[in-house]
This record gives sequence, C-alpha cells and structure tokens, in this order.
Amino acid sequence: MEGLAEMARIFELDRRLATTVSKQRDAGRFPLVIASNCISSVGTVGGCGDGRRLGVVWLDAHADFDVPEDNLSGFSDVMGLSILTGSAWQALRRTDPDFELVSEHNVVLAGARDLAAYQRDRLAGSKLTVVRGRIDSDEFADAVRCLRDHVDRVYLHVDLDVLDTGAGHANAYAAPGAPSLNAVLDRIRQTFSTFHVCAAAITAYDPACDPNGQILRAAQEIAATIGSASRC
Repeated sequence: MEGLAEMARIFELDRRLATTVSKQRDAGRFPLVIASNCISSVGTVGGCGDGRRLGVVWLDAHADFDVPEDNLSGFSDVMGLSILTGSAWQALRRTDPDFELVSEHNVVLAGARDLAAYQRDRLAGSKLTVVRGRIDSDEFADAVRCLRDHVDRVYLHVDLDVLDTGAGHANAYAAPGAPSLNAVLDRIRQTFSTFHVCAAAITAYDPACDPNGQILRAAQEIAATIGSASRC
C-alpha cells in the first residue's frame, strides 16, 4: 500500500475498515470507530451495508462537505461528507462496488459553525439538514424526527471539535460558539432513542492541542455514552 498515491491509499484504508466494521456487525457487536480524521466515515458507512435507507447524524464544527474543485486547503479530511453523498472523488469511490451513496436528504449536520463563505454557499445549495452552532435541542429533535421518516438506521459521527472551546481544544480547528459536553451527550442519547444506530465514530482528536486532557476525558464520556446507549 506504500506505493499508492495519497487518495488511493485513503480509499484502500477505508475499504479495509469497511470489512472490519461489517465483520463486527455480523458478529453481533456494535462498531465504534476511533479515528484520527473524518474521511474514515467512508469506510465505516461502507461496512453498514445497504445505503439506500441509511441516514447520517454528523456532529462537527465543520461541514466536511468540500469538493476538490472549490477546496483551497488540499486537506482531504474536509471532504468526508461530500464523498459519502456522492459529490467528491466519484471515480475512486466507484472502485468499491459494495459502497452505496447516502442521499443528502438523509443527513443531519449538527454543530457546524466554522465555515468559509464558499462552504456556507455549498451547504445552502445542498439538501442536507443543518442545525448550526450550539445545536438547539428543539431544532435537533425536529431534524431527527424528519430524518426518521426517510431512513431505517443511521451512522453517528462525532468529531470532537463539535465541542465548544470552553471544554478544551480537540484539534487545531476547534471553534467557539458550540454545545457543551452535556449537550453533546444529550444529542447522542437522542439519536439512539430515535434510531437504530448501526455504527458510530469519534474522530479528530489531536493530543498536542489538549495538554490538560480535558478533551480526552470528554471523549471517554462520549464513548461511554455511545456504548451504554448501544446496549439498550
């Protein structure tokens, strides 16, 4: 795999992750993926099977909805959600015959606030349901209720920079104006109480940005909440 170009290597890793997720689900286990970046979602969702009735609840300070044509950073991680919904890296995505797209209609993006102008424009022109900033409880409840009309199960994605900077800095892209840890835990429980969650991920932790371990402890609480909810 060392000889593969960057994006080809990423897709190969996601194919391997999809196989692992699928095996865990077949064994009756709940897959909780701990990943350094959000593009791992392609593999986790790939392991969940049929994408036609699969939804996504994505908690993140960022949209991760860039496409190569408008992205200036060259950072592949900001394209995870656009790959899942079919607008980025389409040819490479089709090299995995088992992966099915998730409809934009079937995505709730919650917590997004740190957005460039072109990213706001892309969201405005999309069919994603966006609950911004602090993830108002009532607005989130309405969003997941509407999503329930279209999907049988969901993938839950928790980028740790969804947390407000008052709780600490998960990575170099953390931003203020976000929900507290307790609010994030409540939204996670709300997701599990509304849907069958087939897999979940906690992503984007950079320990260099968390010298006091605040976010690490928050991540442990998030993982424990997901684990507890998955057993109910």
